[in-house]
Amino acid sequence: MQQTEMPSSLTRAHFLLALAIVAIWGSNFVVIKFGLNHLPPLLFATLRFALVFFPLALFIRRPSASLMNLASYGLLIGVGQFGLMFIALKGHISPGITSLVIQLQVFVTIGISVFRGSEPLRFYQYVALALALLGLSVIAFYGGGSATPLGLFLVICAAISWGIANIINRAAGKIDMLAYVVWAAIFAVPPLLILSLIFEGWQADWQGLQQADFLSWAAVVWQAVANTMFGYGAWGWLLARYPAATVTPMALLVPVFGMSTSALVLGEALPAWKIIAACLVLSGLALNLFWPRIAKFTYSQIR
Repeated sequence: MQQTEMPSSLTRAHFLLALAIVAIWGSNFVVIKFGLNHLPPLLFATLRFALVFFPLALFIRRPSASLMNLASYGLLIGVGQFGLMFIALKGHISPGITSLVIQLQVFVTIGISVFRGSEPLRFYQYVALALALLGLSVIAFYGGGSATPLGLFLVICAAISWGIANIINRAAGKIDMLAYVVWAAIFAVPPLLILSLIFEGWQADWQGLQQADFLSWAAVVWQAVANTMFGYGAWGWLLARYPAATVTPMALLVPVFGMSTSALVLGEALPAWKIIAACLVLSGLALNLFWPRIAKFTYSQIR
């Protein structure tokens, strides 16, 4: 049976769909801030993953990944990424800066792959990492009220957790990503709830639930429905119809939407140092993503 060749460029409708997805993922950092107005961070994360698992688990079959793989991914994404990121966003770092710093997960994933010997580290990746770290240094130096040392540390730890989770996700093989995220979510709920009761206290949790307004609950629903169900579902749908190299570059717009949404909705200032830091980090990400194709095209032209 002859395999149908995938189109090399997105149609207008599919480009708009991809743009909508990255806009949702980017603006999600502002949505998180609304949820944190009344809900303690770890309780907020608990509710987010509980709603991701139920009721979708009733309609989506568990993927073929092992329970250990799902549990590891759920713990790293639930507690490591979102748990730490929610704590950081509770007054320690701005949403715009968070959307930028969390992208270091790309280089964490590459670093782990190199350490395990599964992938060699290329020269262009050294340059890409240097650009991203330079951007991070700008944030650390000028951060001030936009990024405290604790907030920056927590988001970097969240990025590391996300990077490790990416390696675990790869080990699961080719699976339905939406189903994978849904079934991994149940392993994030118990530890998040236990940590919330220990460090935030049941009184603070109960008070948060009582004080939660429409925006708080809308933020929880948005996390589960828009960010996860629609975002991962539609992204997986696009990846099934186009080469990854056609779809994944759109993800570079996530911090762009994150910083611009934070500026428009929350009034986060965009001084020159933030623009420079964003350009440096995004340049590193873009170099890592596009250089292999640029080099391949140049080589083919020379030949």
